[in-house]
Amino acid sequence: MAASKILMASLTHCRALTCAATASASASYPARLVPHPPDLIKWIRREGGFVHPAVKIAQDDPTGLGLVASAEIPKGSDLIALPDHLPLRFKSDGVDGLDSVLANLVHQVPEELWAMKLGLTLLQERANVGSFWWPYISNLPETYSVPIFFPGEDIKNLQYAPLLHQVNKRCRFLLDFEKEVNCSLENLKPDDHPFGGQNVDASSLGWAMSAVSSRAFRLHGKRLSDGTNNYVPMMLPLIDMCNHSFSPNSQIVQEQDAGNLKILVVAETMIKQNDPLVLNYGCLNNDLFLLDYGFVIPTNPYDCIELRYDGALLDAASMAAGVSSPNFSAPAPWQQEILYQLNLDGEAPLLKISLGGPELVEGRLLAALRVLLSSDMETVHKHDLDTLKSLSADAPLGIANEVAVFRSIIGLCVLALGHFPTKIMEDESLLKGGISGSTELAIQFRLQKKSVIIDVMRDLTRRVKLLSSKEAVTAQV
Repeated sequence: MAASKILMASLTHCRALTCAATASASASYPARLVPHPPDLIKWIRREGGFVHPAVKIAQDDPTGLGLVASAEIPKGSDLIALPDHLPLRFKSDGVDGLDSVLANLVHQVPEELWAMKLGLTLLQERANVGSFWWPYISNLPETYSVPIFFPGEDIKNLQYAPLLHQVNKRCRFLLDFEKEVNCSLENLKPDDHPFGGQNVDASSLGWAMSAVSSRAFRLHGKRLSDGTNNYVPMMLPLIDMCNHSFSPNSQIVQEQDAGNLKILVVAETMIKQNDPLVLNYGCLNNDLFLLDYGFVIPTNPYDCIELRYDGALLDAASMAAGVSSPNFSAPAPWQQEILYQLNLDGEAPLLKISLGGPELVEGRLLAALRVLLSSDMETVHKHDLDTLKSLSADAPLGIANEVAVFRSIIGLCVLALGHFPTKIMEDESLLKGGISGSTELAIQFRLQKKSVIIDVMRDLTRRVKLLSSKEAVTAQV
């Protein structure tokens, strides 16, 4: 985990482009970039924005600094309004003011890491002593609790291969991009240097990418010439201090006025005194919440586990569940054709499947198992793929087939649980001890993944019992 060791290097910071490691166990919340930053609310009002008199910045336990109502706010009230010039956004090609060196660096960032594109603009403004956005930037956290800043041992503590892959991928990108950035900055004249002549390392790049991924919103900019909206990431001062909830009391609204955008936060419900102002960041699983925002949501209804569709794994799962399998590794030609339609076979199949979340069992996996555990080609062909993929479909290929499918998935869950080195009781015991913030997050994450698996097993076990009792009643009749 050499990447994480470099990214967590503890450095000094003022206007320089440096960052510290993840907040230590002794610190409740990360500090701001400067000890006493300018008053953000006063700055927004001075610049023509609006902040409701009852909206205050306060500690919002357990999520840290956030926005809280100091008095009751009626439903429909405007909470915050930002004029078009206040959001910090990346200027696209062809717009005056885009530094050519910065533009070249942006083009080297893969689209999936869009936060780094805007992050470069954020770093440029942070380096600029006279930046218009300094009152905002100085209020940003000096550290972020995302996994790229975890010590190597806590990256391992995640115990979940899909997230480990993403964390290591980002760390490698930052280390490689550091070299690209500094190569581009070599021998530049001071006036041409986008970061004021300062060195840019993987830590500062990681800080900027984390600041954007955890705070930016993808909103539409000005309409394009063809009438469509141009969606761009923006950092929204003060608005980005609203914390997350799947039951939000506020929402973001965009208004177009004489060609200029105005971004508002409006109360969706009546907000009581001392209630936090919360937005819904999206129906995301805990992988994305931890990777981009640095937190984990207990009992997240959208959390799921990723597995790889593999015939040998399914054989093992069905045998563990006591299911007489037709050998998933060698499907009949007619079954293979359906797998091809499900994109689980062929030249470029999509083998990533999921369990949990609103769907409980990904439709492609459910259809595949129903088909592979059936020997009746005619019965299978009577149903379309949508029916075979639907968990709400009432045993389309018969009760015996459905029971075998559910038992095989339960067996798959047992194998998935077995891949975690620690048990749930061990994790719960570790959380009671004196551990660092990053260790706690890693354990909470893997604990929630195990809970997802157990919830799927419980749900399917209940369905098996219902189907078995229905089959018994049918047999008696």
